[in-house]
Amino acid sequence: MKPMNHLSTVFLAVCISLALALTAPVICPIEEFRQRSNEHFFTVLHTNDEHSSLVPTLSLGQPETASGGFAQLAAVVSAIRVEKESVNEPVLLFSGGDFLGETAYGWLSTQGYAPELRLMQEIGYDAVTIGNHEYDFGPDVLADYLQAAGYPDAHNRTLVLASNTQVPENHPLRQNNLIRSSGLITLDNGLSIGLFAVIGENAISVTSDTGNITFDNQHQVAQAQVEMLREQGADVVIMLSHSGEDEDIACAKAVSGIDVIIGGHSHTLLSEPILEGQTLIVQAGSQTRYLGRIELAYNSVDGTVRMRNEENNRTAVIAIDDQIKPDPLIQSLIESDTHTLNQLLTDMSGQQFTDVHAPLLRSESMLTHRPAFRETPAGNFITDGMRLITESVTGQPVDLAVMANGNIRGSIIPNPADGTISFYDLTNMVGLGYGSDGYPGYSIASVYLTGEELRRVLEVAALLPELMGDDYFLQFSGIQYEYNPQDTVLFTVPFIDQPLPSLHAVKKAFLYRGENIQTSDPADYTPIKRGDDTLYHLVTDTYILSFLPMAGDILPQLEIVPKNKNGESIPVERFKELIVPYEGRQLKVWETVALYAKSLSGDTSEPADIPQVYQTTPVRIKTRTSIPLVYWLIVVLILFLVLVVLVIRTAVRKRRQKANETIIQ
Repeated sequence: MKPMNHLSTVFLAVCISLALALTAPVICPIEEFRQRSNEHFFTVLHTNDEHSSLVPTLSLGQPETASGGFAQLAAVVSAIRVEKESVNEPVLLFSGGDFLGETAYGWLSTQGYAPELRLMQEIGYDAVTIGNHEYDFGPDVLADYLQAAGYPDAHNRTLVLASNTQVPENHPLRQNNLIRSSGLITLDNGLSIGLFAVIGENAISVTSDTGNITFDNQHQVAQAQVEMLREQGADVVIMLSHSGEDEDIACAKAVSGIDVIIGGHSHTLLSEPILEGQTLIVQAGSQTRYLGRIELAYNSVDGTVRMRNEENNRTAVIAIDDQIKPDPLIQSLIESDTHTLNQLLTDMSGQQFTDVHAPLLRSESMLTHRPAFRETPAGNFITDGMRLITESVTGQPVDLAVMANGNIRGSIIPNPADGTISFYDLTNMVGLGYGSDGYPGYSIASVYLTGEELRRVLEVAALLPELMGDDYFLQFSGIQYEYNPQDTVLFTVPFIDQPLPSLHAVKKAFLYRGENIQTSDPADYTPIKRGDDTLYHLVTDTYILSFLPMAGDILPQLEIVPKNKNGESIPVERFKELIVPYEGRQLKVWETVALYAKSLSGDTSEPADIPQVYQTTPVRIKTRTSIPLVYWLIVVLILFLVLVVLVIRTAVRKRRQKANETIIQ
């Protein structure tokens, strides 16, 4: 075959091009152009579980860099708005709830201040929702907080939404219109954005104090809100959800018409959104360490919403840390809030602590609160502080202290520059709660129990994590015990799905009888015997105190009756008598930990090196693996059945023999 010349090649190419042009569906590029011309672009920014993290904090995942901070977050948000303003694209900013709680800045909410929401208004949040930690100090304090933040007028700046929350008519939250069920925002490009918010079942179950407030089923409420907002003209419907991604996925499956779910509660960092049906689900970690960013397009032809991040080469989350130059206005407001917090701290502590960021300790390594379901260095440090400081304050020997993992909110992470640990760092771990004295922090309760009841406490400590998760794993000071996790539950009763506890998971238990910090020396321990009726002094927080009588309500064999030092039983309605008084108010968990850290320095003003014993994990809680009790029960049951069969067979044989003898006679 002769090769084609240049003219032949050109002619053939033209023919092929014409053929393709004539046979290709012309409608495709026209339809694509038509659809794109009917798309309205907008960007949604989001955070969740900010937890009063006004300033950058160190974290386990990034110990060399302080993450988060409202001023750093504000700088990134501002830069995105400037970028999008140049192309006339609207930007929205939302929170998935839990903007309160955990750090010392959250304490200001108990004193008539609202630094978190005030800052969020300045940063330009369009809407936020109410999470479980907004109830840490009760609904009355939440109402005062929202009023301090300028509500109801401030809804014009930042909506506070809670759609499935039912507030009694006589409560200030409802009377003063401090929370709303839904809202509509019209963007500059003409788009109408419908908003509503729900709190999920798990979040509701862990709220501290909701008073008479109740919550409706989030799926039913969500469907009703979607339909109402669509009727009102919403092009796009966005749900703010403090539920966790699992419940968000379930909601997206059950409810039609939600375009975007801004999630929270589970502290999940979704580096890529979850697409459930037509619903985008996003969540951005916690403590302002990340800013979520989804660039969206609404199609006015078919009403669909699509994500544009990939085509714009944009990630769905942006890391926030102290390397970002802070927004000067927000930074100045935070400095003012810090000054206010220092005044509160000075007054609360009787001038023992005057600067929330002052160093109290020094350490070469972190004191971790991990792994889950285990004794931890952070747990040992906290409970030692509770035991030793309460002993000093009350003048009464304290035998043991108890703290739940759920109330330990992080690890003790030293500053990478100089190894210091500040008051702020310490109290971030144990700053939750609220006392009946009106001051922040869980109060210390002083309780007397018999030795037999202490063993029951240990059985409860073994059982609860197996049934309810790591939040209910208990850390101890002043005790050493050994248990078999496999023996906590004998078996689960069929049909009713009810676990049957063995009540014999704890194999050995000893009280520490040495001085100061608990050691591992066997000579410093004495056994706790079953049936021991001697009274022992236990300290814990008011949260755990409220749970102690419940064990006996569920299982009478685990009855625990809190008593005072005279051995008098104290009923629930008199539990306030068990709270330790201090300096005209109540002694707090955070206070015992801070005072303990300060005591390690002796008379010097310099921060002390943290004792070496906390750099490792002394074995206070030992686990033993052996043949589970249920297997022995099965063996016993089998032997019993075999014995029954043998007895029956023997009886039958004897009866036959007797019958035969009768016939022969």
